[in-house]
Amino acid sequence: MTPNETAASAAKTADQEIFLSEILNVPVMLKGKKIGTLSDLIIVETSRIPEVKSLYVTRSFGYPSLIIPWENVIELAGHRIAIDIAGLEPYEGKPSEDAILLKDYVMDKKVLDLEESEVEVVYDIRLLQRNRKLYVTDVDTGKSARLRRMGLGRLAKIVSSDAHDDQMISWTYIQPLPTNIGSFKGDVKLKVLKNNLAEIHPVDLADIIEELDHDQRVAIFTSLDNEHASDTLEEIEPNVQRDILASLDIAKVVPLISTMTPGQAADVLSAIPHSLAEDILEALNPETAKKVHAIMEKQEEKVIHYTTQKILKFLPDTLVEYVQNDYPRHARGKDVIMYIYVADSGDHLLGVVDLKELLIADDKAPLSAIMSENVITLNTGSTLKQASQEFERYSFRALPVIDDENHLIGVIPYRDVMNLTHHFLE
Repeated sequence: MTPNETAASAAKTADQEIFLSEILNVPVMLKGKKIGTLSDLIIVETSRIPEVKSLYVTRSFGYPSLIIPWENVIELAGHRIAIDIAGLEPYEGKPSEDAILLKDYVMDKKVLDLEESEVEVVYDIRLLQRNRKLYVTDVDTGKSARLRRMGLGRLAKIVSSDAHDDQMISWTYIQPLPTNIGSFKGDVKLKVLKNNLAEIHPVDLADIIEELDHDQRVAIFTSLDNEHASDTLEEIEPNVQRDILASLDIAKVVPLISTMTPGQAADVLSAIPHSLAEDILEALNPETAKKVHAIMEKQEEKVIHYTTQKILKFLPDTLVEYVQNDYPRHARGKDVIMYIYVADSGDHLLGVVDLKELLIADDKAPLSAIMSENVITLNTGSTLKQASQEFERYSFRALPVIDDENHLIGVIPYRDVMNLTHHFLE
């Protein structure tokens, strides 16, 4: 071990507060050489708080991932993690099925405050390094945690000094569901009692129900009164709606659907098997059923008929200054001007650049350097209903439409879908 590694190992014995967001995706180093990046931490439950047992390290270029035991870590910092192992091969592999991955298990999941019946999102996780061990102590739902996730660490420290932003929740309060209504299957922990469900807002209750298994969903859903159940059903993801409604007696479903507007009812019925939807429609008031049926037919129209090719599209090596300097000319006559789409010479969609990002980018940077590669898209077979759901979920002003080979077919603007919503029938 080098003198620097010896000093780092000695520092590992000192108490140290660490936030998970600050060490995720940092380089993992072996003898001064980067071997991968930290993807997650594998923890085990102890008597009071979890202990980190291993690092889950991912590698590029198709190399297998690594599971590095915590005892082989000699330095843990926001800019690098140093390990001491003889070779990589013995540590190659993926986490076992029963492994608890801290980021996947808790980060961005929801924690329920029983007293206030409010659901908070876990934006960060506090770790404490003590006596050569690393423990999970708290989850952070505050503004400072969100800032750390955005890479604004200094600003987060200023905000965290504000007592009003003290939203640390001790891990001891992050517990599984009580045994009388079962427990979650691995990726979320909440503390919730069945008799509190009636007080939870439908949007938050929908999030909770989506994380349950089938039997738990049905048991909780049937315990709600019709109005609360109806409001909650509207907020649940389509695949979960289908799972619940298929398990309920039609005599229970019809009153739920009857309390909805025709547009809301159409959204729900479009998510379930056609035969079941038809049975429900037949049991509804004829006038209501007629309106719902008309909406459902409209929602099944394909987005391909609503796309435009009047967009800003450039090759990936196009310089930012070329687009910036002559933007008025580029945008003239275009239907979508708030996004710049990046495609190769074969018209395969590579990424998208928001206009705001373009304006602050380095003039000499190519579009490929500033584009977002994680593009939310629609397919040529997508329906207006699906487009509406994506617009509501992501709040974009336009969405690209691609074919099965990732060719950019066109773009569908927000207004062309959302202005076609059927509130005039509701």
